[in-house]
This record gives sequence, C-alpha cells and structure tokens, in this order.
Amino acid sequence: MAINKMLLKTAAAVAVMMAFQAPSYAVDSASLEVGTGNQTTVIRGAVQWQWKNTAWWQSNGTHISGYWDLSLADWREKRFNNTDSTHNLYDLGFTPVFRFERDDRKGPYAEGGVGLHLASELYNNNDKHFSTAFQFGDHIGAGYVFNNGLDLGFRLQHLSNGGIKHPNGGVNYALIRVGYGF
Repeated sequence: MAINKMLLKTAAAVAVMMAFQAPSYAVDSASLEVGTGNQTTVIRGAVQWQWKNTAWWQSNGTHISGYWDLSLADWREKRFNNTDSTHNLYDLGFTPVFRFERDDRKGPYAEGGVGLHLASELYNNNDKHFSTAFQFGDHIGAGYVFNNGLDLGFRLQHLSNGGIKHPNGGVNYALIRVGYGF
C-alpha cells in the first residue's frame, strides 16, 4: 500500500513539474484510455511531448514523427488470485511512440511504441502471473485527429517482462483512447 501512494505522489509531482518547465519541455497533449483484457479493466491517464523537428520519410503529405508518453494507470483485476475477488494495482509507464501521420498532424494516423512500465505490485489475475513489477509494454494503434485537436484512437497493447524472469504470463489489452492537443 505504501508503494501505491508513493508511486501516485511521484507521478503527480513529475507531471506537475514537467508541465511548468520551459516551452521545449511543456506538455503538448493529454489523453485518457479505457480498456479491458484478461478479466482486467484498465483506466490510464497520460501526458505527451511531441518530438520537435522530426518528420522522417516525408512523402506525399505524410511523414513519421513521434512523441514521449508518460502514463499512470489503474488496473482493476476481476479474478485476483483466481478467485471472484477484485484487486487494484497501479502502473507507471514511459513510452517513445512512432506515428505515421499527415504533415499537418490532422486526420488519420497509425502508431506503435515499446516502453517501460513499473507496477505497484505483482499482477496475479485469471491464471496470468507476473514475476516482476518491471514490464515492457508495446502497442499498435490507429486513430483520427480532428481540426480542433481532439484525438480519438484505438490501441492493442501487450505487457510482459520479456523473459527476464519466469513466470512471464504477459497480458493483452484493447484500449479506446481520447486525447487533446494543446
């Protein structure tokens, strides 16, 4: 329980400090994701920083760019320890994300990223067990950015420790994402 509170306080402090930094470090967007997988509900809040001056493979009005994603999630396990009891754990994540998009950053996009995650405790739900609190998280997604900055998307995410230690059950989530660019 003490780790949960410490993790939440640290994440909040980092987000607040980064938001008030010089413009080159200012948050560019924020998002909320809701999803499910393996009898677990995920609610994740995140802030993003665009990679400045990046437009790789620019062609026909499109390019590849990216952003940093700092997230804090609440995982509600519905089959904790393979029983009908519920349990919450928290996840702090940091992911570099590559995005294929139009040059004006509006309209449809596709993205993918691989990042690092730290859970407040070990995941043990519905026959899936994590042996480490440290996890790798990768995702692919697609969405649409409207002219007013609203970003609606869908992601498929996988988290596991990459075989660092066994068991390495891994878990998959389908997530709906709503974001807003500043």
